[in-house]
Amino acid sequence: MSSIGARFLSYLLTPYLTYKLSGAAFGEMSLVYAIIPFLNVIFTYGLETTFFRYMQREEYRSDIYNTAMVSIICSTLFLTAVLILFNNDVAKLISIRKHPEYITWSALIIAFDTLTALPFAKLRQEGRPIKFAFVRIMGILIYIGFIYFFLSICPILKAQHPNSVWLVIYNEDLQVGYIILANLVQAVVSFLLLSKEFFAFKWNFNSKLWKEFMIYSLPLIIAGFGGMVNETFDRIMLGWLSTSKDPLFEVGAYSACYKLSLLISLFIQAFRMGAEPFFFSHAEGANPQKVYARVMKFFVLTICVMFLVVTLFLGVWKNFIQNPRMWVGLKVVPILLLANMFLGIYYNLSIWYKITNKTMAGAYITIIGAVITLIINYFFIPSYGYMACAWATFCCYGTMMVLCYVWGQKEYRVPYAAKKLVAYMALAVLLFFFQRLIIHFWGNPWLNYISGVFILMIFVLFVVKIEKKEFQKLPVVGKYIT
Repeated sequence: MSSIGARFLSYLLTPYLTYKLSGAAFGEMSLVYAIIPFLNVIFTYGLETTFFRYMQREEYRSDIYNTAMVSIICSTLFLTAVLILFNNDVAKLISIRKHPEYITWSALIIAFDTLTALPFAKLRQEGRPIKFAFVRIMGILIYIGFIYFFLSICPILKAQHPNSVWLVIYNEDLQVGYIILANLVQAVVSFLLLSKEFFAFKWNFNSKLWKEFMIYSLPLIIAGFGGMVNETFDRIMLGWLSTSKDPLFEVGAYSACYKLSLLISLFIQAFRMGAEPFFFSHAEGANPQKVYARVMKFFVLTICVMFLVVTLFLGVWKNFIQNPRMWVGLKVVPILLLANMFLGIYYNLSIWYKITNKTMAGAYITIIGAVITLIINYFFIPSYGYMACAWATFCCYGTMMVLCYVWGQKEYRVPYAAKKLVAYMALAVLLFFFQRLIIHFWGNPWLNYISGVFILMIFVLFVVKIEKKEFQKLPVVGKYIT
């Protein structure tokens, strides 16, 4: 819940930022935040997942945290120095050549985030959700507070009190820069709040254990890097290949509309945070495959409802983007929602190669997805712009999902109700198209909203009727299903 809450608070900035920033400036910001996830993969090199995996093995428990922390501190210092040294080259690479300082500040953000990755993992492993939630949410609140100060308070101070001491740190042309600096403040505060957990390690380094870490995590690094190609590299390629008169605006419009898949994205993020400890802890139990299949069923049902909640009421959700010029990109939203549904199912399916220590399979699957992303974007962005990005994401995640299912069933069979789950997803899509027909013939907004409510109710009631026995087994709500 804390992960959902923290990211939801961050997503709430989208209306504010699309109101405050021009489309091009929003695109510039999006390019910076497209490169950061790539660098995060390199900086953390899979140690978080490795930490959870090895903490299940008693013989290593005393050395795991110490070895991982020593490794990540040394690598972070080196990589941060390299990134700052080559900030101009990286800025040119992502089409913001005028602002190499953004890369320097981003390097520091990534450094502090990396140094808190294992302390956060330690809190999750020890079952300490209160502090985990407090640090996450406090960091986001600080981030929001500083952004509001720089983008709203400082302009007022400049207009009313031009000699204010606060204006020493204010430059009205540095809007995107202040967003990045606010992120840096957030990262530093989070690090300070986790200082107790951070300094809980000893400078003991088990080289044999570290080699095992690297063997296990190397495929995760490849998979993580490929995953970032699939998730964010389309923005960078759009900046390179767009034939639009204003490529930065096109990046901004696409990035803003991508945010409308936030419900599914948030749920997937929360699922990933809790799924790995849960799946690993059940791996040695009695018939864990049955548990995994049941989790998958409820996961798919939830994201189908989320898909309909967004697509059936897109006329309402578009107001989340406060710059009407950016609404031109709304047609990518249903495609991206389906793509993120595929991604969530893939994450659910991927437990087989983590439990069986065949993590190279994840790397292969993700690389295939990355190749699909790169090929579609390279050939079709010049002609179709951000629509090519959306369909590339759809094809990529769809392929990854199918490959992971087919391969996983051969290596670690789980009794997923595959046909039924595909049918639920197909029904959700058909209901969306049915409402599109209603909108096409009757353009009355109120009729559209009423039809959306009825269609959503029909889907939910249908699912509850079909899965009645499953819902009756649920705690709290089960007793109300008769």
